[in-house]
Amino acid sequence: MEEQDKCFCPEGVECSIEKALAVLGGKWTFLILRDLFDGKKRFGELKKSLSGISPKTLSERLKELEDKGILQRTAYPTVPPTVEYCLTEKGESLKPIVRDMKLWGAKWG
Repeated sequence: MEEQDKCFCPEGVECSIEKALAVLGGKWTFLILRDLFDGKKRFGELKKSLSGISPKTLSERLKELEDKGILQRTAYPTVPPTVEYCLTEKGESLKPIVRDMKLWGAKWG
């Protein structure tokens, strides 16, 4: 088995799975990504499509994803203010991972 195929990390070495979960961890993060794979969305559009999420939680998740370089926030100087969210190149690279999770969930969930 190649080193990269091992399912454990040597002691004292940060596991790449832990790194991924630090970025993605949590139900809402995956659902936000799912929605943004279709293109730019406003806060209200995301809130409407994510049944059960509070505005505070949505704001926190969006900020975390922006801080980690997964999405970009663009504010327009309108009244009232308009803000759009879209995925960065880094965020778009998650698409096959989320697609595979969807397929796995359809088969085994």
